[in-house]
Amino acid sequence: MKSEKGYWDIVIKPRENNFSLNIGEIWKYRDLIKRYIHRDIVTAYKQTVLGPLWYIIQPLFTTITYMFLFGGIANIPTDGLPQPLFYMSGILLWNYFAECLGRAQGTFLSNAGVFSKVYFPRMVVPISGAISTMLKLAIQIATFIVMYLYYIYIKDVSIAPNIYILLVPLLILMIACFAIGTGIIISSMTTKYRDVGILIGFLVSLWMFITPIVYPLSVMSERYSEYKWIIALNPLSPIVETFRFATMGTGEFSWASLSYSFGVTVVVMIAGMGVFNKVERNFIDVV
Repeated sequence: MKSEKGYWDIVIKPRENNFSLNIGEIWKYRDLIKRYIHRDIVTAYKQTVLGPLWYIIQPLFTTITYMFLFGGIANIPTDGLPQPLFYMSGILLWNYFAECLGRAQGTFLSNAGVFSKVYFPRMVVPISGAISTMLKLAIQIATFIVMYLYYIYIKDVSIAPNIYILLVPLLILMIACFAIGTGIIISSMTTKYRDVGILIGFLVSLWMFITPIVYPLSVMSERYSEYKWIIALNPLSPIVETFRFATMGTGEFSWASLSYSFGVTVVVMIAGMGVFNKVERNFIDVV
């Protein structure tokens, strides 16, 4: 489109660098991001009776299930924390990761019809998905805080946050970036190989069990030390443990582990951008 002065307002040209996120271009389409976010929030529980209350009901029911299965039947310890707090703290982080990953991995196939008709930065889709999912995360964190205050002031449980709670926004950002990076790599692969999407759905369900969601990392140190290295390689493990340590004072926290997680997140995000930018040039011809 030309302006009145005869200059082009928008110029679309091939990327010079596959690993470029092109923040400036995405910022120009910030109104579109807002539209996507609004759509996701409005349609999430459209024509449901309880609506956003499902954001609270789902993790609560999951917490109760984990308390029965892992806390009751399996008798897995929770580092001295009340079971509802322990499980809820892991569930809200895992749910955010899983949902961001699911939205990002469907970027190409789910939006092929839109992508084939109009141009806009394709990264708008996974970014808006991660932001809209933050509303759900915020509601679940609020639920966690209510539960947290109940155990402190009503049950008189000795737990307290510490200075590391300032890391929580960084932890959430790391989860979002890692999920987006992993998701767009999967999305790029599924344009040619649809089997990848089926395989990933199976692997993600297993992934949760190598993340300290239903057990503390200390259990691996005490009972299954020979397998702890597998959990340690999972970049989500330090994030979950740091969150518990920051909010409740228990868990295995170290700057080395968190730095490892941060480094993996950066590498995955950069690699994801490279693959994503390369595939978006001709994926319409494939799908």
